[in-house]
Amino acid sequence: MKPRKRAHKPSTFAAFVGRALRRSAKKARQTARAHGTPIYVWKDGKIVAEEP
Repeated sequence: MKPRKRAHKPSTFAAFVGRALRRSAKKARQTARAHGTPIYVWKDGKIVAEEP
């Protein structure tokens, strides 16, 4: 028996997830700036601590 293919819906869920991730990253940067802690980001295949 062949598996049924799902109908492809426009990915509004993915758009909401992307928006939420950007919003939470912004909030994390604000918190780091307020407390003077570094922000860890991925650059050139390495994890780097950046000052806010």
